[in-house]
This record gives sequence, C-alpha cells and structure tokens, in this order.
Amino acid sequence: MKGTLYGIGVGPGDPDLLTMKAVKAIQKVDIIIAPKTEKKDGSVAYNIAKPYLKDDVKVVYQVFPMVKGFEQDDAAWEQNKKEILSFLDEGKNVAFLTLGDAMFYSTYIYVFRRLAKEDIHIETIPGIPAFVAMGSHLGWPLVEGNDIISVIPATADMDKIKSVLKVSDNVAIMKVYKNFAEIADLLEENGMIENSVMVSRCGLPDEVRIDDIKAAKNEKVNYLSTILARRTPEK
Repeated sequence: MKGTLYGIGVGPGDPDLLTMKAVKAIQKVDIIIAPKTEKKDGSVAYNIAKPYLKDDVKVVYQVFPMVKGFEQDDAAWEQNKKEILSFLDEGKNVAFLTLGDAMFYSTYIYVFRRLAKEDIHIETIPGIPAFVAMGSHLGWPLVEGNDIISVIPATADMDKIKSVLKVSDNVAIMKVYKNFAEIADLLEENGMIENSVMVSRCGLPDEVRIDDIKAAKNEKVNYLSTILARRTPEK
C-alpha cells in the first residue's frame, strides 16, 4: 500500500502558529521533505516544524533552484519528484513542509502539480501566510468595511504593481528585498507611505520591524520581508 503525501503550510515563523491538523500530520509521517535553495544551508520551514517532529523521523533536504525559466530546465524538480515517489511506493507517509500557506506563493505548488498526475493520495494542509500573521501581531486591521486589499509580490512587473497600487485601499507587498527603495517610492506616490510598516522574518527569533519605510528605504532587507500599507485618507 502506498503512503500519503502531506503538503503542510507551517506558517511564517512562530511554531505555535501551526494548525493542530498540521502538527498531527507531522507527528505521524515517516519522512519529512525540507526544501532549501542552493545558496543556503538548512531549511526555514524545517526549523519551524522541528519542535513537533518524532525522534525517528527521517529528514530529507531537497534543493529547489528558484530561478526564472526553471520550467525549461526542470531536471532538479523531476529528480525531487522521483525521490518522493520512491518513498511513497515503499508505503512511507511523507510531509512536504513549506513556509506560510501551501497554496500561496509556495514551492509546494510546483511539486503538487507534478505529483498530482501520479496514482497517489495527496492531502494539503493550509498554513498562515506572513501578511495575515502580521496583521494580528501588529494590531493592524488588514481590511474593513468595503476595503479592497491586494497581495503583491514585489518581484512582479513594475508596471503591473503600479496599476494595482492605484486601485487598492490596502496592500500586502511580499518578497521585498531586491527593490525596496523603488517599492517605497511607489507607496509614497500613491499616498500609502505614511500608513505602512514592514516586518522581516515575521515570528522568527531575528524578526525586524521597520515603521519608517521612507527613512529606511535604502537599507538591505531580508528575502522574507513583507510590507503592509493602506491609503492615507484625504483631508
């Protein structure tokens, strides 16, 4: 009998934010897949889930090269898929850990699409995205009344980001690391800079909060950085 693959969102950083369903799944699997990039040692998702792991669970680190055009050269992804399938064929239950929510800007999505074509059982368990955790953590209402919120990856095309900012009441801008200064300027142009805050590595021991984004816009920030902003009401 084949094993089950669990795609588990572990949230943004605080282990206490994992759902009970996620913890129960983590505690019963035989194999933990801990994704990492080529440039970094260890796995943030694994470290978040670590307090709940069984002593005898096998941890397998898989490297996922996060580069543009990986669809054309997906050898690493296919190799990872084959390794997961081999565990499942042995009857092992496998958990693929991913930051935030499993279906929200997640490496797991690409793994899921490949494995969903196979004759296996997959269960995806949701997690808390960073911007949702930030709202509660900071006492920052994300939306109210008829507000419109837009979730924007800072890695998106700048013209698209500009268009979205013009029509949104509130925004959550994720992956702010390469173009922090440019994003800050756009927030100022759209009357949002005065009501904005950025948190890097939310819920992790080295969390950083920046309240004055305009003053800090030339600083180097971590990949796991998210900005919450809302339009300043006209006087």
